[in-house]
Amino acid sequence: MRNPVSRLSWRTYLRCASVADRINRARFETAYYLGIDSSTQSLKGLVIDPEAGVLAASAAVNFKADLPQYNCPDGVLAHPDPLVKHADPLLWLAALDLMLSRLRDSGVAMERIAAVGGDGQQHGSVYLNDRFADVLQGLKPERSLAEQLAVALARPTSPIWMDSSTSAECRELDARFGARLQADTGSPAIERFTGPQIRKFAKTEPARYAQTARVHLVSSFLCSTLIGGDAPIDAGDGAGMNLLNLRTMAWDEAIAEFTAPGLLAKLPKVGSGVAGRLHPYFAKYGLRPGIPVAVWTGDNPASLVGTGAWSAGVAVVSLGTSDTFFAALDAFRTDPDGCGHVFGNPAGGCMSLTCFKNGSLARDRVRREAGAEWTFFDRTAFDLTLPGNGGRLALPWFEAEITPPVLTPGLRANFDFRAAAPEVRIRATVEGQALALRSHAQWIGRFGAIRVTGGASKSSGIRQTLADVFQARVESIAVADSAALGAAMLAAHADGVPLAAMTAAFSPVSAVCEPRAEYAAVYDGLLPVIRELEKAAPAG
Repeated sequence: MRNPVSRLSWRTYLRCASVADRINRARFETAYYLGIDSSTQSLKGLVIDPEAGVLAASAAVNFKADLPQYNCPDGVLAHPDPLVKHADPLLWLAALDLMLSRLRDSGVAMERIAAVGGDGQQHGSVYLNDRFADVLQGLKPERSLAEQLAVALARPTSPIWMDSSTSAECRELDARFGARLQADTGSPAIERFTGPQIRKFAKTEPARYAQTARVHLVSSFLCSTLIGGDAPIDAGDGAGMNLLNLRTMAWDEAIAEFTAPGLLAKLPKVGSGVAGRLHPYFAKYGLRPGIPVAVWTGDNPASLVGTGAWSAGVAVVSLGTSDTFFAALDAFRTDPDGCGHVFGNPAGGCMSLTCFKNGSLARDRVRREAGAEWTFFDRTAFDLTLPGNGGRLALPWFEAEITPPVLTPGLRANFDFRAAAPEVRIRATVEGQALALRSHAQWIGRFGAIRVTGGASKSSGIRQTLADVFQARVESIAVADSAALGAAMLAAHADGVPLAAMTAAFSPVSAVCEPRAEYAAVYDGLLPVIRELEKAAPAG
């Protein structure tokens, strides 16, 4: 849909731009840009037209519904240890093929796509053998990506961000490097981070580790596939590894060598901008071989761009498989509690982030067990209850939580949760999650405006709860797929389109929830309650 205000902003920018920018205007008029978001449960593609300020096309693949043969419902392989969360990396390749075929079949003019960008779920790692480079270079269009790249895997599964099985490795890293680990990499040793995952792999499967020639993140693995070569890792995603020194923006040699023998040689370079040129394999989808492919980033850094929060001043809450609170940082600083993180900002500088593993899947489980439809969960439950819920709170930690780190899963509640009415359980859950977000994001700062994205951001009850808990304006943007949008914007930016102009066009505020001042004291009083609940044992 065309947004006249957004279009005016774009044209106004062009009139005020430098002579060189105006000379180049013609090439922006017809250019499309593709952003690809490889998230936990799905893969999406979004095509934007920056000159017109419109979304030209989109396509998506749901792993559970569309690719059941990979046995990754919700993007995770079954495992007897609840702390182990892996996925099949071939699933992501199959999804890329399927999404591009759907995008081609949608009727969009694929030949107008001038550059491709992307992002991947953060922390997930892919282990490739010495055949990887040759297979990539020689990709054949008559065979699928998954079929061709299967022989290049040194490890058949990929640990993802939900994995919590590396506590021993984290203790070893903390014992060796102490406070320097967080001071230089932006985070203490974290179970889901790639460095501890690599260390565990090297310890438990040394033969397979020895066969590993390259360790990629999900983002750089898919970017490498697109260019048919070895793609860099960007600072936004690379900072989620406990290996990247954010002060030098390079791999920390001492940390890498301690993590696993010879690791530095197995890591791609750190980079930004253009990763390479699109491989001829993708011509079968109507894409032009040789167009630039931007260095991919992580899903949260991409969302920072897509929500228009890439410069300091506005925070973002992403309500997806995980719930995250993030914002661009005006200056480098770290979380004194050790739960929050600092990543590179794809637009320059750094960004802060606090992540909670139990997000939308946990909310959906509460909804189902309460026997509620989505309309009841999203709105009616909040009409039937009062803010504060009489002090009744719940934390739906059905998976081992990461903020704070708690390895014993199970719902925590300060009342008889299962005996309560559905609306009470729903408000207790949503308010508990919102208070936990506020409690663990205080180190980032106070914000007058918070932008929400992700599937659960459509819920009016959740948006109003966030506004009241944070006492901040909660703003929705027109595009829900902020990571894919950010990826498309980064593709266009790598091709010369200014981010500021695209932010005006694609990230306008579409709805606002104002905080209700009369409930400020209620939620201030519940902050210490949620901190105590985090220490409680799971409910029986």
